[in-house]
This record gives sequence, structure tokens and C-alpha cells, in this order.
Amino acid sequence: MNTYDTLVEAINGLKSQGFTQDFNLKEDKIYCPVLKMYYKPKEFEVIEKHRFEGMSSVDDNSVLYAISTRSGVKGLLVDSYGVYSEVSKEMLDKLK
Repeated sequence: MNTYDTLVEAINGLKSQGFTQDFNLKEDKIYCPVLKMYYKPKEFEVIEKHRFEGMSSVDDNSVLYAISTRSGVKGLLVDSYGVYSEVSKEMLDKLK
């Protein structure tokens, strides 16, 4: 696993490794808008996780997940730090 200094550097590095899709976090699944596909926690694995802390504000903190689905789709999920009430426990456990 590579280490990256910035979120942009990590995104570019992981995209060059084939993590080309973008995922959005939903309550109990992730969504790939380009493919119009949803994936439940049991249908994907987190391959890499990178944390970044903002220099000016804690609101700038984020986590980048490199994800591979059982069907072979590889992409990235960017999420800010923190636990959100709209995300299921199963999803939180998967992203730990």
C-alpha cells in the first residue's frame, strides 16, 4: 500500500491502479452513479484506506476508500471523518 501526502495525490495514484469508478455512500450500501449499481457491504471489500487531515479546519478531514466489488468493479469513496446517523451499523463496520 502506498502512502500519499494529499487526497488529490491518493485519488490520482489509486485511479492509475484501476480504481476508476466513483462511489457514493448511502444508508446501507454504496452507489456507483455511472453504472447505476448499488452494492451492499457483503458485496464489496475495502482494499485500501487513507486518512487526511485538513490543515485549516477539522471540517477538512476525510477518508479515501479504495473499493473492489465482487463483480470486479473498482472505485473510490471519499468520506469525511465522523459517524453519521443515516449510515447503517453494517456499513460502519465494513468501513472501519
